[in-house]
Amino acid sequence: MIRQNVSWILLFIPSSTAKSSTTGITLQVLLFASVALFSSVFGQVSYSIEEEMSKGSVVGNIAQDLGLELRRLQAGKARVFTGDSKEYIELNKERGVLVVKERIDREALCGQTTPCALDFQIILQNPMELYRITVEITDVNDNAPTFKNNEKRFEISESAVIGSKFVLDKAMDLDIGTNGLQTYTLKPTDNFVLKLHSQADGSKKVEMVLQKPLDREKDENMSLLLTAMDGGDPLMSGTVQIYITVLDINDNAPVFTKSVYKSVIPENSKKGTSIISVSATDVDKGTNGQVSYIISNSLDGVSELFHVDENGDIILDGELDYETAKYYQIDVEAIDKGGLSDSSKVIVDVIDVNDNSPVITILSQSASVNEDSAKGTVIAMISVNDPDSDTNGEVQCQMNDNIPFSITSTSSGFYSIVTDSALDRETDSEYNITVTCSDKGDPSLSSYISLKLQITDVNDNAPLFEKSSYEAAITENNSPGLSVFAVRAVDADWKLNARVSYILDESMINGVAISSYVSVNAESGVIHAVRSFDYEQIKDFQFRVKAQDGGSPPLTSNVSVKIAIQDQNDNAPQILYPVQTSSSVVAEIVPRSADIGYLVTKVVAVDVDSGQNAWLSYKLVKATDRALFEVGAQNGEIRTIRQVTDKDAVKQKLTVIVEDNGQPSRSATVNVNVAVADSFPEVLSEFTDFTHDKEYNDNLTFYLVLALAVVSFLFVVSLIAILSVKCYRWRRDRMFYKSNGHLPVIPYYPPLYADVGGTGTLQHVYNYEVCRTTDSRKSDLKYSRPSSQSIISLDTSGTLSLRKAQRQNMVMDDPTQSAAVG
Repeated sequence: MIRQNVSWILLFIPSSTAKSSTTGITLQVLLFASVALFSSVFGQVSYSIEEEMSKGSVVGNIAQDLGLELRRLQAGKARVFTGDSKEYIELNKERGVLVVKERIDREALCGQTTPCALDFQIILQNPMELYRITVEITDVNDNAPTFKNNEKRFEISESAVIGSKFVLDKAMDLDIGTNGLQTYTLKPTDNFVLKLHSQADGSKKVEMVLQKPLDREKDENMSLLLTAMDGGDPLMSGTVQIYITVLDINDNAPVFTKSVYKSVIPENSKKGTSIISVSATDVDKGTNGQVSYIISNSLDGVSELFHVDENGDIILDGELDYETAKYYQIDVEAIDKGGLSDSSKVIVDVIDVNDNSPVITILSQSASVNEDSAKGTVIAMISVNDPDSDTNGEVQCQMNDNIPFSITSTSSGFYSIVTDSALDRETDSEYNITVTCSDKGDPSLSSYISLKLQITDVNDNAPLFEKSSYEAAITENNSPGLSVFAVRAVDADWKLNARVSYILDESMINGVAISSYVSVNAESGVIHAVRSFDYEQIKDFQFRVKAQDGGSPPLTSNVSVKIAIQDQNDNAPQILYPVQTSSSVVAEIVPRSADIGYLVTKVVAVDVDSGQNAWLSYKLVKATDRALFEVGAQNGEIRTIRQVTDKDAVKQKLTVIVEDNGQPSRSATVNVNVAVADSFPEVLSEFTDFTHDKEYNDNLTFYLVLALAVVSFLFVVSLIAILSVKCYRWRRDRMFYKSNGHLPVIPYYPPLYADVGGTGTLQHVYNYEVCRTTDSRKSDLKYSRPSSQSIISLDTSGTLSLRKAQRQNMVMDDPTQSAAVG
């Protein structure tokens, strides 16, 4: 018998009687029926009910929805068939409705799986009919978020930097959707704030972030409350108490080498199997650098199924079932002795068991291939065999993506790996070719092999700098020859073609060759400062460095380098006002009626340095009456700090020191004369008193002028004596020339200066020449022969005439010619 059913959708609203039996819970029944042609299956009905409905609650009117009469249900001995599954729904044949047989707990039935549904059949006899029934179990908010532990303790160093993260335990909520865990709150937030990170599995990583530095001396112990809330109605929550102990020293938290670890494990692995090893390092020393590992609580009983040992190895403690869970996500925390921690996620994929994998055998393989090889060049031949039968023994092979090779089948079970595009050694000098062969079983099993292939080189790449431009800084007043920094270029070619040398590209800066500023080491690329720099003269300069490889012909590339000169505190502040003069006395007048805060004057100073080296502060170091005046530390304003009285002296002298903020600090001092008076005559009467303070300076000036006059007189006398000697020698030479050499010979023996008794007088004069290049290894120092002759030389052999001696004397008197001869 074949029936054709037309699809329809019915919305079933239960009667008041049904409402009372289900304690007011509204039931919505969604019925789907599809057009089908089966000899025994006549339709399918779907219902949706909430979990935790009381026993006897109506699920739906199955007789009405299937179009059956009650007599048919009774005569056909209708019954519910669930197979091996537990029977949660039963059929009331008298009423023709499905009712709840046992209380249904969605979390116990399906866990986190959604949607959650009960599938069963209704079977009738005479004639035999079968109807498929699906009852979807929807979630209600019957579980509050819970924490594995009711408290969490941390030991945190007071030196922990702002932004330090501390991983908190995640809450567990067996509900799903909006009824599941939604958010967290942390109170109080004086020192810490809560930060949530969404993860790939939809959960949230909970971190406590330090936002205010800790102070153990003020508060050694802290207590915070972490609250986890779901999105149900009514809202449900769970809490965990966080206790924090602040330690004195611990400033580095452990850091995992990876944020996510991935591993696979067969489902038939034995207990005690090491799955993967995680590693976290702590740069601290001693006990603060010792790291321990724990597994955070999570769903699916992960903490009972796995554990992590002291070396970071994840160990299997239970039995795996691929049909129950295909993968596990393990939250691992690394905690040091100071309480700082980091977290990482370990994703363990469970693979199903299979008897045989394809066996791959390499028949022939090339170790290298030229980068100009033609397309289709064979580099390897393999054979593949799978001992399984049917579809499990049928094998398909493929290669890893993004490589210029392909695999082709030559005959049954034999494959060739060939090139299918142009090769470029500079892009990839070698290839790790992975060939994966999979069978057609369910699930499919596969094997793979890796082939390493070297690509030979040609010189077709110029050196490339690591950066498009370089910037560096050097502090002024540096010593010449100081290493500033290094540029580096790499050449994708091989061996000699990749050997790079560095050359300074000649250019001018302010009319001076760049080689007078810096030099570059040809091999290492280290840039040295040739001279000492002054920030006040030059603040930065740019030049170019050329990188050249060792190929033939060589290939080059250039890069721009900018060096900024950093300021040093090498200039003291300069006083602009009040101007200090020795010829006159300037006084600021303060009336006796001046009130508190009266502006007397302002000390104005500048510093040619920059930055904090030019930040000036003012300080009153000396005053006739310290209780009367003060100076603004930042603006240099001198003001009264009390009411001026008649008892205050008319003449007031203040000494202000101006300091900059450099290290070490430099300063300047200025004297400020203040007259406390209401009228100018009163000031005038006391004005002459200020000049008495300058008597010492006037006497000192007198002595300095007298000493300068004496030195000038001695200089003039010496100059006249030297000119007289020169004139005498010139006249004697002229007389000798006119007499044609018939003057009597008066021997003249020049004095010999010797270093006697360690006086330091040298017997010889040495001329030398220094030649310096940009590379200090090519610098040269050349000495000329010593010149030990006197200004006038005596030829005892009689072969040297006086005129020749005179010419040599003139040469020796001319310093430029002497340097040329040397």
